[in-house]
Amino acid sequence: MAYSIDLSGRVAFITGASSGLGAQFARTLSSAGAAVVLASRRIDKLKELRATIDAEGGDAHVIELDVTDMDSIKSAVAHAETEVGSIDILVNNSGVGSMQRLQETSVDDFDYVFDVNVKGAFFMAQEVAKRMLARATGAAPGTYTGGRIINVASVAGLQVLQRIGVYCMSKSALIQMTKAMALEWGKFGINTNAICPGYIDTEMNHYHWKTDNGQKLIKMLPRKRVGHPADLDALIVMLCSDQSHFINGAVISADDGFGV
Repeated sequence: MAYSIDLSGRVAFITGASSGLGAQFARTLSSAGAAVVLASRRIDKLKELRATIDAEGGDAHVIELDVTDMDSIKSAVAHAETEVGSIDILVNNSGVGSMQRLQETSVDDFDYVFDVNVKGAFFMAQEVAKRMLARATGAAPGTYTGGRIINVASVAGLQVLQRIGVYCMSKSALIQMTKAMALEWGKFGINTNAICPGYIDTEMNHYHWKTDNGQKLIKMLPRKRVGHPADLDALIVMLCSDQSHFINGAVISADDGFGV
């Protein structure tokens, strides 16, 4: 007998959906039956993705979002619920990196990384969770109570890597944030988990793998390869599903053995 996960009737809000992991998560959740809300600052890219998902028979909606702007967060979530319905799944995927030595890091560099990776992720989750909590306590209508929040962290949040110390710090904070949310919101049926991808080939870093340094890094990896966004498909669908009801506060590495 075949085993399948059906997300039909669920609304999934994906931040940073314009490219890379976010775009792949959106396509994957749509394929599993969810209506997907595509959110980022790059509206043109989101519209292209929406066209692709629509052509595949999915249900996609485009919303502009800047996670460093509280008004933008509140507006985007309200718009999504008005246009699509109550948000059942949040994939907190927006993130930025910064490569420099610690002694070279300026205040602006530090704030840039933490404003997106930590502060933005926190207040995005908070805004969505407030609505999930209202439904769970009967303060707001809704046929589905509880919810799923997936924070996209990194193996860099589990171990320090050279020249990306501030990024590592931000992803470590995101992991602790995940656990705090799981502890406080789990009793209401809201499961919060973190994914820690290893080295994945995306639009942001694609050029790097063709450089000498990129090739040297690949040779240092356990299986001498980098991953692809689709390698996380099964994990993201599982964490978004009802079948993951017993998984809360988990920090799951998907790194091809890099952290072993």
